[in-house]
Amino acid sequence: MQADLVLYNGNIHTMEPATPQVRAIAILGNRVLAVGDDDAMQALLAPEGKAVDLGGRTVVPGFTDSHLHFLSYGLSLMEIDRMAVPTLEEAVDRGAAKVETTPEGQWLTGRGWDHSLWPGGQFPTRQDLDRVAPKHPVWLRRKCGHAGWVNSLGLELAGITAETPDPPGGAIDHDPASGEPTGILKETAMDLMATLFEDPSDEEAADAIRVAMTNAHKHGLVGVHTMEGAAAFRGFQKLRADGELNMRVLMQIPEDNLDAAIQAGMQAGLGDERLRIGGLKAFADGALGARTAYMLEPFEGEPDNCGIAVSEADHLEYLVRKASRGGLAAFIHAIGDRANREVLDAVKASREAGEGLDLRHRIEHTQILHPDDIPRLAELGVIASMQPIHATQDMLLADELWGARSAGAYAFRSLLDNGAVLAFGSDSPVEDLNVMIGIHAAVTRRRADGSPGPEGWYPEQRLSVTEAVRAYTAGAAYASGEEDLKGTLSPGKLADLVVLSQDIFTIEPMAILETEVVATMLDGGFVYTREEL
Repeated sequence: MQADLVLYNGNIHTMEPATPQVRAIAILGNRVLAVGDDDAMQALLAPEGKAVDLGGRTVVPGFTDSHLHFLSYGLSLMEIDRMAVPTLEEAVDRGAAKVETTPEGQWLTGRGWDHSLWPGGQFPTRQDLDRVAPKHPVWLRRKCGHAGWVNSLGLELAGITAETPDPPGGAIDHDPASGEPTGILKETAMDLMATLFEDPSDEEAADAIRVAMTNAHKHGLVGVHTMEGAAAFRGFQKLRADGELNMRVLMQIPEDNLDAAIQAGMQAGLGDERLRIGGLKAFADGALGARTAYMLEPFEGEPDNCGIAVSEADHLEYLVRKASRGGLAAFIHAIGDRANREVLDAVKASREAGEGLDLRHRIEHTQILHPDDIPRLAELGVIASMQPIHATQDMLLADELWGARSAGAYAFRSLLDNGAVLAFGSDSPVEDLNVMIGIHAAVTRRRADGSPGPEGWYPEQRLSVTEAVRAYTAGAAYASGEEDLKGTLSPGKLADLVVLSQDIFTIEPMAILETEVVATMLDGGFVYTREEL
């Protein structure tokens, strides 16, 4: 066979242990034909084929973001952005500008506020929003997505009063003096607002995904594992039918749809190379920033707060076992050490019962683990689906709320050394989907400004660049059950790759943040080029 495309004179990291680094790659159609030295690969080129000089640039397999909310990311680009807003006043002011151009009575929505960044670190209130939007209902989701901030008119429209009970797995914050709702809704209490909003139409979803794909390609992403429901699934299907889905998508099934999915015979792996089913997505607990992560011991300085169990232990076991019997892997959100332990216990029960032994269950986030639980992921075959940027973004808050327990937080090295498979992502739109930011965080455990110092935060948990890249490539492929199809640049696998502006394997680690994607290839064709190759 002859290649129709050869990339040569490159620094190509295949992520394949047998041939970790080569100079050239030969491609036939949408598959890697061969890898090797320049002369050998160019000898395979068909007379009508094309040769591309990489100019010594670094190449890696195409990146996959193993945990994000892709439709939400696209939609977030159309909302009020409050990411990294340093004060409550500025967060409110951003909404005030929108009020002037929005008809009275129309909803103002947005996300991204983070009260831990504000002086005093206190949750905001409905009155803060009432000052600038008394005649507009306002609903703003916290950065983590596990708490929301609503004004008085929004509460009224949702029917939330002082007498409204907390739903199971959620909390409505109340003013201790008056008993009235403060405007902060946590975990499942946010669902009380959901009935007021319609899902985007298929066309609206497709439009938002198109925008998201364009941005994703600029960061070298060729695949995503998205944690969303029917609206996103319909949007992806529309793009797939129209031949516009230039992304490899692993779609999860929300807990509310589990019965219907099982009854319809939907199992892990259903689909094709562009759109396929992964498994059940469910929640064990909340989040660090919302103080709803489910902990074995209380948060520091909050003796009565161990977080919120969104799903109790017996329900987690029920979900994992039911999904397993139905041929679906379990993708369970767990932040706190108690939540992670209970997910592992649920998987153990299912494994011991002989249910779905070939399924690759995952813990989404795996943020803090009791030391006794770190080896259990490998023992039970549970994948650690983690987002390195959370480590550096959360480190100050983790130290404040978890104290010395933070030694077991974002434990990349400990998990890897104990045999666990790591699959990395961004949690976008919670955080930036730029893969270089994630690799930098995993390798340095430092922020862009260099804090907390040259060694990083709990430096014993740092990874090598190769290990971090593998988590965005081979690890992600294993997590979706597609390691024979992608994740490495090996003969017979999909020709998905990324060309980088500098060699992230040899440069000073802080300089990884300065690295740009020169080109992104999907199925043997470039879907993004920053400059001519």
